[in-house]
Amino acid sequence: MNLLATAVWIAVIASTVLLLRGLRRSRPAPGGPAPALHDLSEAAFMAGGPGSVVDAALVSLLGDQRMVAGGPGIVQVRPGARAVDVAERAVLQAYANAPSGWLYQVRYAAMTDPAIQEIGDGLAGRGLIRPPGSGRRWWHWGVTQAALCGALLPVSLVLTFVGFAVEADSGVPFLVKVFPVLIGGLVIGAVAAARAKQRITPAGRTALRAMRSTHLTDQTPHVQTALFGLRGLRDPYLREQLLPAARGTRLAAAQAGQHRSRSAGSHDSPSSWGSSSADVLPVVWCASVDGGSGGGSGGCGGSSGSGCGSSGSGCGSSGSGCGSSSSSCSSGGSSCGSSSSSCSSSS
Repeated sequence: MNLLATAVWIAVIASTVLLLRGLRRSRPAPGGPAPALHDLSEAAFMAGGPGSVVDAALVSLLGDQRMVAGGPGIVQVRPGARAVDVAERAVLQAYANAPSGWLYQVRYAAMTDPAIQEIGDGLAGRGLIRPPGSGRRWWHWGVTQAALCGALLPVSLVLTFVGFAVEADSGVPFLVKVFPVLIGGLVIGAVAAARAKQRITPAGRTALRAMRSTHLTDQTPHVQTALFGLRGLRDPYLREQLLPAARGTRLAAAQAGQHRSRSAGSHDSPSSWGSSSADVLPVVWCASVDGGSGGGSGGCGGSSGSGCGSSGSGCGSSGSGCGSSSSSCSSGGSSCGSSSSSCSSSS
């Protein structure tokens, strides 16, 4: 029993050391003063990924009537409406390519716009958020370590009784010998897994807090949406329009994935595959970064880790994946360097 207890201690300690070392190396190393956020679009991306960027643009467009609700879940753009920034431009382009006018489809298509995706690339390049997939390995490691340590606790109890049955005077019970290291391994594994899921870096949290402090007294709906996601939106009309659209992102992703599958299976030329960016570009930055979007507005309607909807890609897409979450997506793979191929919440 002593030999087995020693082996358990060595295994758990070695796993913990490797886990913590790998987790530390996967996070961007701080260098120099923390970079600041350039604008509200970057703040929105930090707060809830591309979904929050698009939500803030939609709030602005709907708020000043450049875009109006033409029915339940349907929007129309007034003739002559112009965008004032890249996010609004992405929304108007997505609307132009969405013949149905369904808001959830417009929202998803705008999230895939290269200009929106490049915001995530820029933030990752400055060390404010982690590239999707960078912590996935260590999340799995932490979860596995915590689960194994937890499972070994009842096993250790059984072995303790076996030891008493085989040898009446077996000294210190086996459970007592391994209990400290198993509890430590379980706690550290769980904490490390939670940290591995966090997309925003310490420098990013500092930058986001600074931006929120700058706009502390600004209660403009699109500003509050950019800083806090849909949870910061108080206008009942806008919430009525945007919350269902945010919940419908998974459906839009599935529809886009089905369209791509049909296109890939046909013999048409690439020029006939459709003009919407949602048809040709996977959502790779898609997870909520710190959960600030609220109501799932920042994610892609997916599961834990990064909030994307499908494995191997983002939000029902094929190709390279994200890690929110997620971001990204939760079942995704690694990220690449550009908006067209690179892949966010903290717990």
